[in-house]
Amino acid sequence: MRIQIIVPLANSQFNEGVKKEAETVAAPDTEIDVVNLDVGPQSIESRYDEFLSTGDIIQKAQKAEAEGYHGIFVDCFGEPGVSVVRELVDIPVVGGFNPAVLTATLICQKFSIITVVNSVNSIIEDLARDLGITSNLASVRDVDIPVLELQDKEKLKQALIKQSLIAIDRDGAQAIVLGCTGMLDVAKEVERILVELGKPAPVIDPTTAAITSLQSLIRCQLSQSRLTYYKPAQKQGVGLLRTWQI
Repeated sequence: MRIQIIVPLANSQFNEGVKKEAETVAAPDTEIDVVNLDVGPQSIESRYDEFLSTGDIIQKAQKAEAEGYHGIFVDCFGEPGVSVVRELVDIPVVGGFNPAVLTATLICQKFSIITVVNSVNSIIEDLARDLGITSNLASVRDVDIPVLELQDKEKLKQALIKQSLIAIDRDGAQAIVLGCTGMLDVAKEVERILVELGKPAPVIDPTTAAITSLQSLIRCQLSQSRLTYYKPAQKQGVGLLRTWQI
């Protein structure tokens, strides 16, 4: 089984951590490769950032299918380009949001999502409405740490613990979903500390949830429905491809 992870950023600072996190749940017969964008933003914290990343996500996804990969993970909680790519390739494609929150619905009634910065909150709320899980969503909170500063693990863990406690005590959350795939290698430690504080809420890492879900789809020989994601007709166009200046 070959899985291509597309990190939708034009930098590689998260690659090593992403692959390490994914391999914690990879089956022995699963090969995982990570690729970045050639053209795109340095981080994704807005709808505009998502738009800028989509063109090269499409090209990287089509290349992955042509090279024989069995599934694609677009490594962003906001799932940029995922619905578009699903129309274009026949192998299963997942992002970070759906696998994580659907996992949460299996183990609790209400959960909170804790993301990076406030500008992302409304994007996540839109995703929740589209998926129809707003009744399960206790709250969306953020740690006020930009994506490119997530490498400070201690600062990130302390902020996640603080917001998790508020989500549990004030919002009624029974589980916590990390709302950014850049929040690497912290979920289990945050969960352990919450247990020690008498707040035993599961903490769901979106990367491991996505890789686990994608492996399941591949093993079950399932991919996106063509009655939902129709193959687009080939059309002539002028100026449809261009290089965006970031």
